[in-house]
Amino acid sequence: MMKKKRLLIYIAGGVILIVLIWWLKGFNSGDKKAITAKVKSGDFKISVTTTGELEAKSSEKIYGPSGLRRVNIWQVKIENLIPEGTVVDSGQFVATLDRTEISNKLKDRQTELEKLQSQFLKTKLDTSLELRNARDELINLKYAMEEAKLTLEQSKYEPPATIRQVTIEMEKQERNYEQAQKNYKLKLEKAKANMAEVSASLQQVQRNYDDLNEVVKEFTVNAPKTGMVIYKRSWDGGKQGIGSTLSAWDNVVATLPDLTSMISKTYVNEIDISKIKVGQKVEIGVDAFPDKKYTGVITEVANIGEQMRNTNAKVFEVKIRVNEFDSILRPAMTTKNSIVTAIIPKVLFVPLEAIQNDDSLTFVYKEDGRRIVKQEVLIGQSNENEIIIKEGLLENDVVLLTVPEKPQGLRIEHLPKKKGK
Repeated sequence: MMKKKRLLIYIAGGVILIVLIWWLKGFNSGDKKAITAKVKSGDFKISVTTTGELEAKSSEKIYGPSGLRRVNIWQVKIENLIPEGTVVDSGQFVATLDRTEISNKLKDRQTELEKLQSQFLKTKLDTSLELRNARDELINLKYAMEEAKLTLEQSKYEPPATIRQVTIEMEKQERNYEQAQKNYKLKLEKAKANMAEVSASLQQVQRNYDDLNEVVKEFTVNAPKTGMVIYKRSWDGGKQGIGSTLSAWDNVVATLPDLTSMISKTYVNEIDISKIKVGQKVEIGVDAFPDKKYTGVITEVANIGEQMRNTNAKVFEVKIRVNEFDSILRPAMTTKNSIVTAIIPKVLFVPLEAIQNDDSLTFVYKEDGRRIVKQEVLIGQSNENEIIIKEGLLENDVVLLTVPEKPQGLRIEHLPKKKGK
């Protein structure tokens, strides 16, 4: 009797152990690490996700010297620049530029100016002396002419030959005086021309010297108004900092952005650009603050594409206005932009990982009670993470996101055949 009881206890314990093992083992796949998801129902968003960069919608530019071209300086380097992000008041120091070239020009012009000033003085003295001598000669010739006239008057009782001789002498003195007057006028005009020439050269160099002195004052750059200094981006996308070169045609040192209105500038691949339209809504995330979410709207889509550097891909520039104002947002922050291109209402959808393909069969691994089956599905449009299920599943059905062990022996549940096929 005791042996029979003991045998029954052993048998019962064995059954319980087998049931427990079967329970822990779970489904017939034997996959204890299966990852599952429920079929969801609702509005399905189709979006294009891009990486962008924040920038101010408008900004005040901080300019360097405005007269560089006027003084024949075509490039100048930034020698010192306050750190990016510094908040400055109007008139506060921002940067200094390298004065080497303009200082050399100033020295050259100063030397040239001193030389021309000496030349101007010398020409003035020479012309004054020459004209004074000419005036003295005129006076002497006038006296000689008057003396000849007196001699002629006194010789009226002399013989005709003497009178004739005195007359010729008087006429000679008159011609000399008239010729000297004409020569004096020519010398005066020549003196004026010489002085005008030297004066013009002197004034030209003086103006250039004054321009250089005015421009060199602008080599210390100050803020035009209160704001936060943001470095300018050069053509290759790099920041223009200390050691960067300013062009005489583009003399912007830095900018003072209006942080109350921000945009995200991004680039969309040519494959997706047909889906992008002005006015579409955008969900914006900022890499620096992953917990923060913002909304935006597309305000501008480029009509002409451009080639990305170091790739063959063609992209189109897209500008997105950020709807919200947040004091923590700064230019040059990286954004993740999810552009909503379509919303399909009231559909079923599952994660992309749930979809499997076997030749022409599209299916999912679905829980069917305590079993797993291959459920054929008809799929629709997809976004980056999920895909629409048109047929084959119901809301809250559970699908596997991983392939179970030994999937070859699983039963296949086909979609019902439509009439007429």
